[in-house]
Order: sequence, then structure tokens, then C-alpha cells
Amino acid sequence: MVKGLKPAKVEPLHIGLLLVFFIVLIWSAVNPKDLFTWFLEVLPALIGFGIIVYTYNRFRLTNLVYVLIFIYAVILIIGGHYTYAEMPVFNWLRDTFHLQRNYYDRLGHLAQGFIPALITREILLRNSVLKRGKWLSCIVICVCLAISALYELIEWGVAEATGSAAEAFLGTQGDVWDTQWDMFMALWGSIISLLSLSNLHDKFLKKIS
Repeated sequence: MVKGLKPAKVEPLHIGLLLVFFIVLIWSAVNPKDLFTWFLEVLPALIGFGIIVYTYNRFRLTNLVYVLIFIYAVILIIGGHYTYAEMPVFNWLRDTFHLQRNYYDRLGHLAQGFIPALITREILLRNSVLKRGKWLSCIVICVCLAISALYELIEWGVAEATGSAAEAFLGTQGDVWDTQWDMFMALWGSIISLLSLSNLHDKFLKKIS
């Protein structure tokens, strides 16, 4: 596998994803439920955008991974607009099926494992760090868990620094085990991602080899 690519032009798919990303971002910034929460939730997407732009010609990822990153960014941006505890569609699901809470944050943390799993897998394979096999899957899952744990530490730090202002950002909805559930969802997200998309991911990797 090559370590990276230096293509001459931007693919139409990437331009489309970029345009939709900014449309959703602008929409989310208009009258969000809580501006401070919006900033905290959207910040990871903006940081990710900056990293993608910086590495685009140095280490261009597969289209599959770019689409997954886009989906995760949209999940974050929508969560920032409504807050994770008040996302309307999941409020409807809660009320219709008599659920205990709005589960949009669970979707977000599932994605927090699902998408980074493919990003990590691609980086490790293309840099020849690991070969395909059990050790690759094990390391990918561990990295995703580490990312989830780091995010929970960041949430803790923000809560300690800002007090009640970070309540919507935490989105615990009264669940004392919310942190553990978040990491559990990220764990399963990474496992599901590897089980369901590894073969497809390999096909995309072959196209750029």
C-alpha cells in the first residue's frame, strides 16, 4: 500500500460533500437552542474539517471514509443546533414509543466508534503499521475506545470549568451511567463498523493502491 497520494485535482464528490457540509453548518448556526452548546458540539467537526483540508493532498483518504466523516460531522452539527437531548425526531421517537430519554446522543456516540474505526484502519493499513487480521481489529477498537474516553474527559473538564453552562453539552438527561453508556456505544460502533464495512473498505483501498 502506498503511504499517501498527491492528486492534482479535487474530486466532484468531495466538492459536493463540502458544499452540503457548509450548508448544514450555516443552518445550524442560525438560532441554535444554546449558542455555547452549539459551539462545543460543532467544534470537533470544524477541527476535523481543518485536518482534512491540511492533509488532503498529503494523504487523501478513500471516498468511503470521506463520506463517513461527512455523516459524522452532520450528526455533530445537528446535535449542536438542537442539543443532543432535544433533537426533534428523537423526541418524537421517545414520545411515540414511550422511551425513557432522547437517544440522539446514543446515536452520536455509536458514530463516535463507527466512523473513527474506518479512519484508523485506513491509516494503519496504508502506512504498513499492521497487516489485516485480529491484531489490526484489536488495535482499531482500542483506539476508538481511547477516543471515546478522551472525549468524556473533555466533557468533564468543560463541566468543571463552566458549571451549569455545560449541562446541555453533557446531555446526561439524569442518567448516572451516561458516561459508561457513551463509551459502550462507541465500543459497539467500532465493532459493528469493522464487521460490516471491512470488506467494502478493502475494495476502496485497492482502487488507490
